[in-house]
Amino acid sequence: MKIPKKGGIIFSKESILKEFRHIYGTGILFFYYLKWPYVLGLPVLYFYLDYKNNWVLNILWLYCLILILKDIYMKFIAKKNYCDKN
Repeated sequence: MKIPKKGGIIFSKESILKEFRHIYGTGILFFYYLKWPYVLGLPVLYFYLDYKNNWVLNILWLYCLILILKDIYMKFIAKKNYCDKN
């Protein structure tokens, strides 16, 4: 299924899905290093430093929390390791 032209470029469903995969992968790599400081730091900003509530920061906090829960699941419940033990 083709999506109508925009600026002379035809966007197919496959190319849009590929871009969503790129965004998802970038988010995982970026938040891999920031998830713990972000999950612990945002409540400190809200409750102790009287930072104004922001829905974008809340969504990013939820995304980081989901990544942490995924890591806990993969390590302790599924017991999958991404490295060979040779």
